[in-house]
Amino acid sequence: MTLPDRILLALGALAGLLGVAASAAAAHIAGADSLKTAAQFLLFHAPAILGLVALAATGTTHRLVTRLAAAALVLGLVLFSGDLALRALHGTPLFPMAAPTGGFALMGGWLLAAVAAFVPVRVR
Repeated sequence: MTLPDRILLALGALAGLLGVAASAAAAHIAGADSLKTAAQFLLFHAPAILGLVALAATGTTHRLVTRLAAAALVLGLVLFSGDLALRALHGTPLFPMAAPTGGFALMGGWLLAAVAAFVPVRVR
């Protein structure tokens, strides 16, 4: 497994950890709907990132496209979930339009994952 794969794997696992932590925090904060949404997105996308890393590492799908898909999901989570969590916990956004930008990055990651399924893999 290459260093980029290991980094993406660690970031996917971190997304899962943060999803559990945000879920626990949201359970104790009244009116924390944004934090619950952030937690759900982290928990939904963490296994997808891990799966994409596994596909890239084993050469099942085109490595570069699959890694880009995983990286787009990570970036999207940072922007989308990060913005929602900061708003819920501190009342301030990450930056203007962070959540929508993150949402588009997430959609782009899923689109890249679909593309990776059809890009030919070179057999060495």
